[in-house]
Amino acid sequence: MRDFLPDEVRRRDYVIGVVADVYTRYGFEPLETPALENIETLTGKYGDEGAKLIFKVLRRGEHEGSGETDLALRYDLTVPLARVVAEHRGKLPRFFKRYQIQPVWRADRPARGRFREFYQCDVDIMGSRSPVVEAELCAAVSDVLTTLGFGEFDVRINHRQILSALLTTAGVAVEQHGQALVAIDKLDKIGRDGVGQELVARGIPEASCGRLLDWMSAGSRPEALSWLEREMGDSSDATKAAFQNLREIFELAAPSDTASHLKFDPSLARGLSYYTGAIMEIRVPDLAGSLGGGGRYDGLIGMFCGEEIPACGFSLGLERILVVMTERQMFPAHVQTVAAEVMVTLFDAESVPASIALARELRGTGLSVDVYPEPDKLGKQFKYASSRGVPYVTVVGGDERAAGTVTVKNMVSGEQTSVGRDDLANWLEQRLNQS
Repeated sequence: MRDFLPDEVRRRDYVIGVVADVYTRYGFEPLETPALENIETLTGKYGDEGAKLIFKVLRRGEHEGSGETDLALRYDLTVPLARVVAEHRGKLPRFFKRYQIQPVWRADRPARGRFREFYQCDVDIMGSRSPVVEAELCAAVSDVLTTLGFGEFDVRINHRQILSALLTTAGVAVEQHGQALVAIDKLDKIGRDGVGQELVARGIPEASCGRLLDWMSAGSRPEALSWLEREMGDSSDATKAAFQNLREIFELAAPSDTASHLKFDPSLARGLSYYTGAIMEIRVPDLAGSLGGGGRYDGLIGMFCGEEIPACGFSLGLERILVVMTERQMFPAHVQTVAAEVMVTLFDAESVPASIALARELRGTGLSVDVYPEPDKLGKQFKYASSRGVPYVTVVGGDERAAGTVTVKNMVSGEQTSVGRDDLANWLEQRLNQS
């Protein structure tokens, strides 16, 4: 859990603004939920691994000494969304499309790009089983990353039913599927040999491991779906429907820019237990781990209302995006802009009212203006402005007040210019727009 200094906040605000703008253009509406949820709302939704990472809150007041928990910090934004839809479905449209950008908390071990408190940027669609939903989500997420400047990235896609069929056909017992998926989900981190060793350590037969890992290398092109379906030889209706579902998603993505990024990945597992259909994840070259992921979770909302409501969503990890963009210097120049475009100096005590009035006038035109807080030597004030990267500094001394002018110093070139007070705002805006 961290503090964010001004430059970091500006970068975060920029990314959040891009995400919100793209999602709004796709017709998604904003939603916010409380930081705390009832413990019953969160437990049993994330599998054994996720359950260990929930931040639990002890009872308070007269129950303080009981050692019991009744609340928890939200682990993600999807389960709270499911609760909201279950509670307020009468007020929501038939197809509810929402985006949500808020912090979540996990009792995880901090690492590069991994924190105990971090923001998720979620986008979800409720009420439809159509593969158009997955295609729209993949397109929206792809637009976000493209707008942020990511040229190379993959939206990897798989299906939980295909995964389940792969495991069963390879000879993995149903009760061991969860253990196997936890290991498979690490394929990009520890490689084939590492996953093979972990599968064996988790009690999966060696023969099953070899067959399973061979299938995991089916390839990423849509044609790999047909090859894998033939190799498995599973003709069950559920498995055939899963393969067909992915084919349709690829077909729907074909007319858009998403097509060049969408890749089939039979090894993609996604650890959360509530996924029921297609699952997706964002991968960027030379980056361990993902920038986000999601999938279909048709059974989750029904846990709260007893009625199955189809749903699918995608979550971008803001922190990882920020780490990558900062390291690769991907932010536009204007995002690095300092807090003020102009600094007004205080020449002496007598000039303070005129300087404050000038700052107010300039702010009224939309400029960001800082006022040096106390009269001081101009050299010291110029040095302070330079240290903060302020491009223009104004001086309103006795001579300037008498002449109705303002002295403006360009902090990059060092040039000083006398400008009429009434013309100052336009003069500054023209030069700031040119820079």
